This record gives sequence, structure tokens and C-alpha cells, in this order.
Amino acid sequence: MNLPLSLRLTGRKHAAISNRLFPGDGKEAVALILCGRRLGEPDGGPWGSRHVLTAHEVVPVPHDVCHERTPTLVSWPTEPVLPAIERAAQRGLAVVKIHSHPTGYRAFSETDDASDTDLFPSVMGWTDDPGPHMSAVMLPGGEIFARAAYDDGAGGIRFTPVESVLVVGDDLRVFHRDIVCEGALSLVAGFAERTAQAFGAGTTAALARLSVAVVGASGTGSPVVEMLVRLGVGEIILVDPDLVEERNLNRILNATRADIGRPKVEVLAKAIRRMDLGTRVVAIQSTLFDTDVVRRVALADVLFGCVDSVDGRDLMNRIAAHYTLPYIDVGVRLDADGQGGVDGVHGTVHYLQPDGSSLLSRGAYSGKVLEAAHLRRADPELYESQLKEKYVIGVQEGSPAVISVNMFYASLAVNELLARLHPFRDDDNRRFAHNGISLSQSRFLSEPDGEPDLALSKQAGRGDRVPLLDMPEFTPLATRRAA
Repeated sequence: MNLPLSLRLTGRKHAAISNRLFPGDGKEAVALILCGRRLGEPDGGPWGSRHVLTAHEVVPVPHDVCHERTPTLVSWPTEPVLPAIERAAQRGLAVVKIHSHPTGYRAFSETDDASDTDLFPSVMGWTDDPGPHMSAVMLPGGEIFARAAYDDGAGGIRFTPVESVLVVGDDLRVFHRDIVCEGALSLVAGFAERTAQAFGAGTTAALARLSVAVVGASGTGSPVVEMLVRLGVGEIILVDPDLVEERNLNRILNATRADIGRPKVEVLAKAIRRMDLGTRVVAIQSTLFDTDVVRRVALADVLFGCVDSVDGRDLMNRIAAHYTLPYIDVGVRLDADGQGGVDGVHGTVHYLQPDGSSLLSRGAYSGKVLEAAHLRRADPELYESQLKEKYVIGVQEGSPAVISVNMFYASLAVNELLARLHPFRDDDNRRFAHNGISLSQSRFLSEPDGEPDLALSKQAGRGDRVPLLDMPEFTPLATRRAA
């Protein structure tokens, strides 16, 4: 039995495909997408119960080489795309054939069936890869539906429906197969009816099918989790290595004195289960710097970063790029004056696209500070020695944390997700890639996305590879720690 399968594309790749498949002549057109993979575990369980294909390279089939193009048919030779298929074989990438239905027909036609049945045995033979590969259709409004192609073991092809397609751009577009087929309103739970009144039944139904990873389960992470559960999110993956301490009780929602010494993720997971609102929870008591944890987080649809460590934030940026995830980073800085007052209360919410700018290119931290953070984690003694000798820049220690401040910025982060799923701003979402808010100065400053981080964006959609995330410290052998 095959695991459920999803497809992810960046907004830029989605736009490029749309422009290619709909040239304005009303005729079908075709392209290939070379995709990275994140394959779930065969036995499912908490470490992964689905497969994901992530668009890495778009390969258009030139219109003028096609044998025939009509409003309901496209016939094309494979010779022009053989070099691309060879690249897929060399890099372990999946092959997705995507073509347009200019008429808006919302199903695979008999012609599509015949074409795919002919194509994919050849693809599997050329790549020596039994799948999953994929066939997809784009409709005039940009909607995509797809089916996975597997070797049936008898020289033929077995097709299974793709459960969802996620487009990560300035807006988040999610095409769920069951929502399209059954209608959104029937899928909204009773407790979420008021949410549906505000943001629409489609958005609310989509939330119920989203998997969201939250890294950091303390001052901003716990209110983010609380809000996501009450919005009806389908799954939450919690990652945090730490135990509850007395000093945390001023800001971790649902934590009590009885929880001191317990893992933070267990405290939040217990609260989620007690709410009983339908959210599945995966609690992982671990640092994110673990091969299996990275691969589990990569199966989520959305990533929230609620940590202040520079190397942790940089790692999440890498995960988001390689696995085509939207990454929402929330940071808070409360500067105490040491005399019972504050010099400043500031916070930022970043929305990062896989092939856009990064936290590093936006100046959220410098390369030298990032190097110091890596050294501090890898070799604390050497870090302290070099810090004394002034060979490295010191990594900033944690600042004071207050629940009213943390919840304010956590709320902005969750509303950022809603704004991307259901654009409600007066202005286009592209203007709000970086939102900086100073409570002490009553200032709200928004900035658009900058130029892509070329070193990172070229890896967008690369998926699983060795070494993982192109980082030598990740090895295939890692201890799994899940609760």
C-alpha cells in the first residue's frame, strides 16, 4: 500500500509553469518538473506517514516541437527532454509531467490516460527509478491536481491520486483533493464555524488538513501552538529539547508547577490532547540538529521558528528551502535596563519563501555570528577559548521574556499564516515579507522580500540528498527520539 503523496512548488515556479502552459492560444501545452523527494517511512508512525515531491527544476517542452496541440490534446516528442531525464537519473529526482487543460476540465481524460501509460514506463526505465513519479494538470486559474505513477511490478503502471498540492509564494495556495471533491463547508468542524465566518470555509477546511511544525515550545512557541490548535490545524509537530523550569512558568501556556522537570513538548502535547479538537500531535524532545528530526519536520506543510538561536534559525531556513516550506520566523527582544525598567520592546515576524531571500541575506544576523553559533554548539570549550582571545564574536544570551509581549508577537506570526492562506490585507502580501514592530516606540515597519539568497535558493526543492541539507554534520545514522 502506497503512502499519501503531496506536491510542493514555489510561487515563482508555479508562475513560470502557468505562463508556459497558457501562452494565450487556448491550446494545451506541456512541461516536465524535476522534483526532490521526502519519502515517508514504510510503516508510517510518528516519523512520517506520507511522501512529498518538491519542485526543483522546470523543463518546458517547446510549443513548436509538439506534434499536435489543440484545446483538448497535446502530443510531443521525448527527445528534447531526454537530457533533463538524464539529470533526474543522476541526481535521484522524480519526474513530473504537467500539462494544461485550457477548457477547465477537472479530471484526467482518456487521452491523458493513454499518454501517461505510454510515458511513465519509459521514464522509469531511463531513470532506473520505480517511483513515485507524477502526472499533473494545471487549470486556467492555476489550480493543480495530480496523480502518482508507480511501477506495478508487472511491467505496467499503477496510478494513485495525489492528496494535495501546495504553492509557496507571496500567498499560500493549497489544493486538497478532498476539498475539491467534497466541498469545503462539509469539512468544517463545529468549533471552527466562527473561524470559517471570518476566513472562509475553504481556508478553515484547508487548515484542518495542514501539518505545521513548531520548533521551540516556550515563550512564543506555546502561544503559537495554542492558537493553531484552536484554529483547527490538522497536525502539529513539536520540537524542543528542554525541560520546564520554574523560570519558564511566566510564559509557557498550560505549564504548572507540577510540570517542572517535564519535557516542554510533552506538556504542550498533553494540553493539545486534552482540548480534543482533532489536532494530531507529534512531540519530539530533541534539538533540531538531528537527521531524523530534520526529515520529520520536512514532512510538515508549514514551519514556525520560535527560537532565538542563530544556528537554529539558519537551519530552519535551509530546511524550508530544500523541502519547499513556508517558514515563519518570530523573534522577540526585550531590553531591560537592570533597574526595573526597559529600554526597548521589539519583535519581528519574517515570512520566508524557499527561493527568496533568507534571514542571513536580510541581515537578521551576520555570517560571523552564525559561524560563532556553530562553533559554540560543536565545540563549547574552543568557543569559550576563542571568545576570550577575541577570535569570535560572542553569541547573544537570552533576554528577559514576558508573556504579554511574547503572545503579542506570536499572534502576529499566526495571523501571518492566515493572511497568506486567505489574503485579507488591503495591500498585496508581497509587501509584508518582514514585519518589525517596536512596542516601545509604537512603530510598525513592513518590508518586501529582497533579492533571493542565491546560495540557498538554488537548492529550493532539492529534497533528500547526501549529506542532508548539504551539511556534512548530518549523517544517515541518528537516534530517533519521539514522544
